Amino acid sequence: MKSNKKRVRVLAIDVGGSHVKVRVSNRRDVRQFESGPDLTANRMVAGVHKITGDWTYDVVSIGYPGIVIHGKIVTEPHNLGGGWVGFDFHKAFGRPTRVINDAAMQAIGSYEGGRMLFLGLGTGLGSAMIVDGVVEAMELAHMNFKKDKTYEDYAGDRGRRRLGPKKWSHAVDDIVETLRTAMEADYVVLGGGNARKLKKLPKGAQLGNNDFAFIGGFRMWRPARSKRGLSASSDKTMKL
Repeated sequence: MKSNKKRVRVLAIDVGGSHVKVRVSNRRDVRQFESGPDLTANRMVAGVHKITGDWTYDVVSIGYPGIVIHGKIVTEPHNLGGGWVGFDFHKAFGRPTRVINDAAMQAIGSYEGGRMLFLGLGTGLGSAMIVDGVVEAMELAHMNFKKDKTYEDYAGDRGRRRLGPKKWSHAVDDIVETLRTAMEADYVVLGGGNARKLKKLPKGAQLGNNDFAFIGGFRMWRPARSKRGLSASSDKTMKL
C-alpha cells in the first residue's frame, strides 16, 4: 500500500567563500551566485530568492562557514560580510530553517559509517568529525599548526597561493596525517573546491564531492533515524 504522506522538499544552501550554491531535493540542477567579503546575511538571502524564484520548497538547510551552536550562528564569518549573528533566517525565507556549519553539512552527506574526519579545502579550512553516527562540527582552521601559522594558513586557498602547488600538497599531507592520527579516524574525506587540485591524495584519504553538501542538507530533515540518515535536530552535535 502506497503512503499518502507528502515528501518534504528541502532547499539546501551551501554558503562558501567564493560562491553560494543551492539545490532543492526534488531537482538535480544546482544554481549559484558569487560570494565574497561583501556578502552579508541579507545579501545572501536576496541572492537565493533571486535565483530560486521558480522553485517550490517547504524547508531550508543552510551550511554556514563559521561556528554554529544549537542551530544559532555565534560568530561572524572570516571570509564574508557581516550581519550573520542573530539573523532570522526563518522569517527571511518564510519557512522552517536549520543552520549548521558548512563542513558538518558536507560531512553528513559524505558519511559511510565508522569514524570519519571531514576536511574542506576551500577558501578556508572546514572540519567536522562523525563517530558512529554522531556529528560534531570543529573549528581546527585557526588553531596553530607550525611556524606561528594556523592550519588554514597552510591548507586554505591563501596557503595554496603562498606555497605553490607542490609545497601546498605536502602541507595537506602533513595536516591529514596529523589530524587522522590525533582523531583516530578510520578514513578522511577531503571536500571543498581545492581538493581536486591535489595530484595525489594523502594516505587514508578519499576525495569527496561538493554535491554531498546538498545531500547532507536534505538528510538534516529526515524525520526518523536510518542507516545513513539524520534525525531531526538543530544542535551542534547530531546523531545520524
